[in-house]
Amino acid sequence: MIQLVGAIGLFVLLLACINFMNLSTARSEKRAKEVGIRKTVGSVRMQLVNQFFSESFLIVCISFVLSLIFTLLFLPLFNDIAGKQIVIPWANLWFWSASFGFILFTSAIAGSYPALYLSSFNPIKALKGSFRVGRLASLPRKVLVVFQFSISVMLIISTAVVYQQIQFAKNRPVGYDRNGLIMIRKKSGDFDGKYEALRNELKNTGMVYEVSESMGPVTEVYSGNSGWDWKGRDPNIDKDFATLAVSHMHGKTAGWQFIEGRDFDLTTANDSSSLIINESAAKFMGLKNPIGELVSWTWWMDKRVLNYKIVGVIKDMVMDSPYEPVAPTMFYLKGLNGKPSWINIKIHPQHSASEALPKIEFIFKKIVPTVPFEYKFADEEYSRKFDKEERIGNLASVFAVLAIFISCLGLLGLASFVAERRTKEIGVRKVLGASVTNLWRMLSKEFVLLIVISCGIASLPAYYVLQNWLLRFKYHTEISVWIFILTILGAVAITLLTVSYQAIKVALMNPVNSLRSE
Repeated sequence: MIQLVGAIGLFVLLLACINFMNLSTARSEKRAKEVGIRKTVGSVRMQLVNQFFSESFLIVCISFVLSLIFTLLFLPLFNDIAGKQIVIPWANLWFWSASFGFILFTSAIAGSYPALYLSSFNPIKALKGSFRVGRLASLPRKVLVVFQFSISVMLIISTAVVYQQIQFAKNRPVGYDRNGLIMIRKKSGDFDGKYEALRNELKNTGMVYEVSESMGPVTEVYSGNSGWDWKGRDPNIDKDFATLAVSHMHGKTAGWQFIEGRDFDLTTANDSSSLIINESAAKFMGLKNPIGELVSWTWWMDKRVLNYKIVGVIKDMVMDSPYEPVAPTMFYLKGLNGKPSWINIKIHPQHSASEALPKIEFIFKKIVPTVPFEYKFADEEYSRKFDKEERIGNLASVFAVLAIFISCLGLLGLASFVAERRTKEIGVRKVLGASVTNLWRMLSKEFVLLIVISCGIASLPAYYVLQNWLLRFKYHTEISVWIFILTILGAVAITLLTVSYQAIKVALMNPVNSLRSE
């Protein structure tokens, strides 16, 4: 996470440096006479270079002070989004050394091109007023604009793909009902022997649909075991299956979805040797008709061989990462490997959690008064599995907006400069009958073309990086072409909104005033 934020921060800093370069060189003609006079009175090029670097350094220093103020204001919000507790280390010498290093680095990057470019002017041409930038003089600025928007477009596409992946995983069928499902961990031996009393009392409240015990929570896989054998098993394979010991009513409590077979039955005497498997287990075992198949399990502690009969197959329950395939899982009745450590409570669908919880807490304090009533909602625990990716998406979206804002500021400055330089041309065109729409199209099309080129350049590396990121998840979405299309259309729309103000403002000027100014 820190590396990601640092990398994006460097990109945003680079965008700001590009803005400084672009706007400084765009003002080159206005500063040409200043350079000419300084060279005439004896300034050498190195002195001019130092001057422009000093200007850059001063601006960066002021920006650094402002950045500290904004950091103090927005740090609580950032900590909330990132799930961190970051503070500014005012007394840390390394922090101030690193900050000064960044100031020098940023000053050098931002001031390098303007310093070298502006200090190279010919003093005679500059003083005569015959200095004009050539046709290719604007090429570096265009390259910088393209590079700047390419970074912004990559951030936008990345944000969209991260969001798409999160929604893809969230919409994945989980194989059980999380709504109104409460999980309580037995943190004390005071629960021993009190489960049946708890269950009966809770059900008598009318607020609870069902109660069960399990060796692990519904939303996690705590245990995996090998030693399983079945008819047709490859002798070279000894796979670890996820295993979970449960009580009889666990399927009803968790909301198992049966593909075939039945649940554990209290009225069936030999259900202690029954086994319920998920569909991934049935597929891995190669069982076309699993109901009634015999399975043996060599218990690793004392090498006992336990024999089971499969009585039911349920849909895969997403208990671990929602981005990974569901592990083959075996559910068996409690009693083999210790005491169940979790109590699961399903609130009756006709009642809300706010209604049920006070009565559930009352029962717990009545039967187990020495243990604090602490619980977890299954849906909240499941939602936490998306925290990391959601934080990445939120941070990426914030930085994407910031990058677009910075890029648009630079674009607005360049549009103002271009419109100012072409004031006489616009006046002549208006006298000759050009409409406001024609002038707006003429002034805007160059910037739109640059943005379209930026989108084309950004799309390929964005696709490559994001595709590799998605491949980290075995359960992942596919990158949609609509993300790229909508990003391009959005970038063009933002560009038009940014440059249109200046373009229309100049196009509406009185041509008499425009020509008189020349």
